[in-house]
Amino acid sequence: MKNIKRSLRAFTLIELLVVISIIAILASIALPAIMGAQAKGQMAQALSNAQQIAKAQYRMVLDGVPTGDTNMAWPADMGGSWSTWATALVGGQYLTTNDFNKMLSVPGVLRPPGTAITAATPSAFNVYNVSITNIGTQVFMTTANFTNGTPLSPAAKPFGDKGFVVVRMDTSAQMYTAAQATNTNMVPAADFTAPKLQ
Repeated sequence: MKNIKRSLRAFTLIELLVVISIIAILASIALPAIMGAQAKGQMAQALSNAQQIAKAQYRMVLDGVPTGDTNMAWPADMGGSWSTWATALVGGQYLTTNDFNKMLSVPGVLRPPGTAITAATPSAFNVYNVSITNIGTQVFMTTANFTNGTPLSPAAKPFGDKGFVVVRMDTSAQMYTAAQATNTNMVPAADFTAPKLQ
């Protein structure tokens, strides 16, 4: 019987360091793309949530128009307070309290389930004091990190300077990049004539 020798060869320290360096370089290249994709996914979820709130608002307005009921109207027609508006949406059973709180939440801005529907509780969105006299292109909601005409702040919640979401009265919605925050052609100042709800 022949004795077969097997040559065992281990990695040297230098070879291991080279492999670790290559992995670190690849990870540093991929990480910004992964983080960008995560932020876009979160903004897409925020856009969907805001559209659901806008559609509930629109249904409430359509129910209130035939009767002239100002408790089923746009925020300015109800008196212009966050709590009056939110209470009308939930009280009219257009949204449940928990659904409403979930829709006003995104990563970084969470409203605990079952909490009071007041402006004091953190919200991922600004809601604007629009009226039935405004036109459909008027801005109804934006993510809270956006203030019209000013650059996005990296510290602003929910998305810092990665982008923002705008929903109009006609329930159309769009995600924008940070560069578009100061571009008045994208979001004209005339579309923000109403102040934020307080």
